[in-house]
Amino acid sequence: MIFRPTHASDLDRLLPLIVTDAAGGMTADTYTTRLTAGEYRPEWTWVAEDGAGGAPLALAVWWGGPDDALPNALDGLFVDRSTGSATEHTSLAAELLAAGHAAYAASGADAAPDYHLSLPGDWRERPDVVEAVTWRREAARRAGLPVSLERLRYEWTPQFGLPEPRGRLVFAAEPDDEVFVDLFRRVLTDSLDTDSTKEAESMGAEAQARGDVEFYRDTMPGDRSWWRVARTPEGEPVGFGLPSRNHAFPVVGYLGVVPEHRGRGYADEILAEITRILVVETAPEKVRADTDLTNVPMAAAFERVGYRNDARRLVLSAH
Repeated sequence: MIFRPTHASDLDRLLPLIVTDAAGGMTADTYTTRLTAGEYRPEWTWVAEDGAGGAPLALAVWWGGPDDALPNALDGLFVDRSTGSATEHTSLAAELLAAGHAAYAASGADAAPDYHLSLPGDWRERPDVVEAVTWRREAARRAGLPVSLERLRYEWTPQFGLPEPRGRLVFAAEPDDEVFVDLFRRVLTDSLDTDSTKEAESMGAEAQARGDVEFYRDTMPGDRSWWRVARTPEGEPVGFGLPSRNHAFPVVGYLGVVPEHRGRGYADEILAEITRILVVETAPEKVRADTDLTNVPMAAAFERVGYRNDARRLVLSAH
């Protein structure tokens, strides 16, 4: 068996492997569209072949931004289900992922890219989705992605409307990144955001806060001028909101409330302000947002502001 990155000339041979199932939302059309946009690349698309020039039996598709040197996430994993047993399919997929991970590590990646699976909200009650998730999750585990995090995906559309401002907070743009570094650091205390907490435990709160500011400022396509600090009328900082966007949609980048002001409903007001800014700046058909399945207060805020849970995202990672 040969595991290798693809070439542009392989495209017609590979597309038949992209067969959409309950946990593999990619289609051949979305693959070619993102390939043209530079988000997928031949060198980030790996194939398992039955010998040199043999039949393609499995495919792994990693995603990254058009300017990225290395991919950020695994978007798709497919095997030819017409050959071999379920156990063999899982083993083949695991070997393919491991080959890609080794190549990215040799090119300087600190860790294997996370694997993101977009799933329906009721996926655990659907045997077809459970089966499609199970072999992919096992393949990812064998290839070095043993940690799983489930997130709720929310969506706001104009038909849901927005609550009127309550007047308890004053929102202002803030050009000084250090103000946001301080706020990011403060909201880490007792945070229910799994990724931020995990990273802060690893590198320290100050480094995590600076890394968060740099990520949203330098990596996300949203405009830095959209960021807002929320204060009381007396000028005391309550929290902050980062309207942003990814390569496809406007998004709720981040919002936080400092510990001493939690439990007063301020998250609702910050979320509504983020959404209002995105409406003005992007005239969106939809705004998307994620929160951890375990972050019950944030999920409740999304519901109160008019966001609706339309799917879940399962993230498989190395740590």
